Amino acid sequence: MIQLMNIDGERQANPEWDAYLSDVDDDMLRQFYRDMFYTRRFDKEATALQRQGQLALWVPLRGQEAAQIGAGRATKPQDYLFPTYREHGVALTRNVDFPQMLRLFRGISNGGWDPRENNFHMYTMVLAAQVPHATGYAMAAKMDDAAMTPEQRAEDGTAVMAFFGDGASSEGDVHESMVFAASFNAPLVFFCQNNQWAISVPVEVQTKVPLSYRAQGYGFPGIRVDGNDVLAVLAVTRWALERARTGQGPTFIEAYTYRMSAHTTADDPTKYRLDSEEAAWVERDPLTRLENHLRATGIGDDAFFEDVSRGADEMAARVRQEAMSFPVPQLENLFENVYAEAHPLIQAELREHLEYEAGFLDQADATAGGKHA
Repeated sequence: MIQLMNIDGERQANPEWDAYLSDVDDDMLRQFYRDMFYTRRFDKEATALQRQGQLALWVPLRGQEAAQIGAGRATKPQDYLFPTYREHGVALTRNVDFPQMLRLFRGISNGGWDPRENNFHMYTMVLAAQVPHATGYAMAAKMDDAAMTPEQRAEDGTAVMAFFGDGASSEGDVHESMVFAASFNAPLVFFCQNNQWAISVPVEVQTKVPLSYRAQGYGFPGIRVDGNDVLAVLAVTRWALERARTGQGPTFIEAYTYRMSAHTTADDPTKYRLDSEEAAWVERDPLTRLENHLRATGIGDDAFFEDVSRGADEMAARVRQEAMSFPVPQLENLFENVYAEAHPLIQAELREHLEYEAGFLDQADATAGGKHA
């Protein structure tokens, strides 16, 4: 497993992978910390909004910030990313506005942002369904870039990255995608965040070997990286994206991390995992690890961390304010998004719905009349 910063925040020299970090300076390290801190603060605020009845559901990511920020910051603007429903940190690196991400979970939109603006696809709630989409997109991107010279592809070529979890890795969609990606030498990075739990199913039940080994059966490289080490994730992802752009085909990255909170706000992890397990992973917290590094090297002082915390609170307040001011759509609008053209069954169901709603209006009028009387 590739690790460049241990759990105490100490850098581990590795010439092979350090070569992919030559541009990482103090400012960039501080930005990584700010990204991770903001992502966690957003996650906390969204969880609170769901608990207060303002969101229908929320999918926490606490503990996976380094995997997401490292991977997202490794990409280039022309790269196209396909997330699942938990890539809030990756979204930040693609400049997707946090409040807009809540539209889906508030139930007022099927998306929330225009994926063409940031090359960051809509969230996919159906497990692993985004991976075949990513594979097809990568196959098409290869055709589009075919006229480029090797030098042009290395700089301006399009790479595609598909995000999924250890649970989704057992889905047929992922395996079928790896077959096609290998067969067509697609410029695709399969980025698996192994957070140890597929809801309540431990990863040991899904595989007897590291998930990254699966790539060997399809004929392309697989690599395991410490998913709580933002620098290691950045280096490995840059390497994989470089392979994709230069015509070397797909790569499978297993970011070994841990989901420190519930699978969703409808989940109770205390029912299936021990407190001692969670405590062991707290010591590997990616945010604490980077903070220790910044403090030990003098890159970050108290004033910096206070500024980050203050900025995150301001961001969270804006997220809450905008989320609470979202317009409430009319329920009948949902019937307009089923078929491109009017459908008899949908029209009949719409009439039934309107009659149902009208019944409540009649009751309200009757109640109001009784009060006046």
